[in-house]
Amino acid sequence: MDTTFGQQAHKFIIADDHPLFRNALRQALERSFPDTEIHEAQDMETLQQCVASHRDCDLILLDLHMPGSLGFSGLAFISGQFPELPVMVVSANEKPEVMCRAIEYGACGFLPKSAPVETIAEAINTALAGEVWLPAGVAEQYKRDQQNGSDVAEVMATLTPQQFRVATMLAGGLLNKQIAYEMKISEATVKAHLTALFRKLSVHSRTQAVLAINSLEVEEPGQFTPQPAPV
Repeated sequence: MDTTFGQQAHKFIIADDHPLFRNALRQALERSFPDTEIHEAQDMETLQQCVASHRDCDLILLDLHMPGSLGFSGLAFISGQFPELPVMVVSANEKPEVMCRAIEYGACGFLPKSAPVETIAEAINTALAGEVWLPAGVAEQYKRDQQNGSDVAEVMATLTPQQFRVATMLAGGLLNKQIAYEMKISEATVKAHLTALFRKLSVHSRTQAVLAINSLEVEEPGQFTPQPAPV
């Protein structure tokens, strides 16, 4: 089957920490979208840099489980900081409830990593047309069970890049001095970021903040072995 759609050039950003899957998805995109321009990111920090440099990209393909991100926090942050850029989640976690939550938190679609090339092309073309794409059965469930987005996700969307890093490190159990060391900033600056974070989350302690942020966590999927796109 010919999965090539039109001749318009597109620009994509693939954000996934697994090089093999990034390569497999790149092959699928290059086969379906002629003259496409593709940029890659392996963690949240490089994704932020990549998006800032390519604000004209057509679609971000985002894995939920990347270094520097906790569950839906990365999706909420990117959707909030760059609302003009559509984000499609691509994940090996294929639970319908996870797919529906991704849409609630700002994604324009959810593409299972097991999807064949034909489905990838269909999903991405739907997103490029400004519509939401979900696997057929899940799409029907989402229409039935549509809910409002999380307040915590809305807060994550308002954070600065440094506040976001502090939040994810806090949720990871790091102490202020460890966060300061990792980010190469002073402990006083870390405390200032935490104060702003607590205020936005309407919490009064580290424990409450961690519980709030962890509400965005997503169960890790099982082992996934990417397959190269057929030729």
